[in-house]
Amino acid sequence: MNVALQEDHSFVESRMTDATIPVEHDDPINAQILAISEDKLSGFQRQPFQSVSEQTGLEFDVVIERVRAMLAAGVIRRVRQTLLATKLAHGALVAWKVAPEKLDEVFEFMFKEDPFSGHVVTRSTDREVSGSDYKLWTTLKVPQGESLEEHANVLKRLTSAEEFILMPAHGIFSLGVGHVRRKAIQPGDKSDKPATMMTTTVVDLEPEEWEVLLALKGELSADEIGPEPWARRAEQVNLPIDEFCRIAARLDEKKVIGRFSTFLEHVKPSAGGKRVTRFNGLFHWKVPAGMQEQAGAEIGRHPILTHCYWREGGPTFGDVNIMGVVHGTDKERMFEHKAAIDAHLESIGIPVDYSNVFWGGRSEIKPSEISPAVYKEFHERHAE
Repeated sequence: MNVALQEDHSFVESRMTDATIPVEHDDPINAQILAISEDKLSGFQRQPFQSVSEQTGLEFDVVIERVRAMLAAGVIRRVRQTLLATKLAHGALVAWKVAPEKLDEVFEFMFKEDPFSGHVVTRSTDREVSGSDYKLWTTLKVPQGESLEEHANVLKRLTSAEEFILMPAHGIFSLGVGHVRRKAIQPGDKSDKPATMMTTTVVDLEPEEWEVLLALKGELSADEIGPEPWARRAEQVNLPIDEFCRIAARLDEKKVIGRFSTFLEHVKPSAGGKRVTRFNGLFHWKVPAGMQEQAGAEIGRHPILTHCYWREGGPTFGDVNIMGVVHGTDKERMFEHKAAIDAHLESIGIPVDYSNVFWGGRSEIKPSEISPAVYKEFHERHAE
């Protein structure tokens, strides 16, 4: 282990009580840290905070101090190792048609009562467009071998939602946050080559791999933010830390590990009144059948997008088939990014037959559950 990691970190604890530690995301040191820690730590990271220290040139103890302080202040809402759940469970984006007077009630149920619904967000459009009466959008995962439609039907029954539309991903072109570093991206900025489409083929895991995986995915507590963040998780599954990390590395090789990330609170303002973003737009494109992979790769090469998927929206949503999310503090600037993407598609001969945007409103995010045992218990508890 790096000698720096062996030092006594007690002074960090004492300094954590110092109210003068800057916690806003735009503080220069915090911005340095977040530019890496939000979405630049790919795969399994045994010592993620040491990696941040090395990539930023900041002292390890400064990184720990700042991450803990931002977490305590609510600027960072969670710190965790993400999984590529599309490789571990069946998933879909779900649009829900809900009676207006029930929207808040159904939102609360999806967020608080259904462990398999992850991102829960209300969406609206600037004008009436195809599908604009679907005001609630969620991400949904169910364990391998289970049915998305069956679970969604149970949720429909429990919430009295009117209708739902499942939109599973056929391909993924962009998946990452990085709100801080995206502030400097200009309209039209793009990578040197098209994005590579990731598939959603489910991977089989051994029992010990599932144990380690489920231990990995939980949020880190403040006292786990340090030189050995996985020590307690290894104890939970009765494995030596080296063996735990060896299995985690094997999971990474199987392409089921996403990134290690500090997730910013990007919807609500901080205690100091600052916002990371103000708007999030779910942009839709309809391209000719057979061109989805090419179009997604060209749209996904624009780093302003935090997410970009090939999803079939069907006739309710004007048969759109590429969906991408952009966050920002200025709607006009976001439209400039969208216009630059559209112009790029036109320049390379990819026609866009239809396009629109659904703006995010109220939003809550939690990791989707993928445990078969939890799924079984949920359905037994809510059986008719």
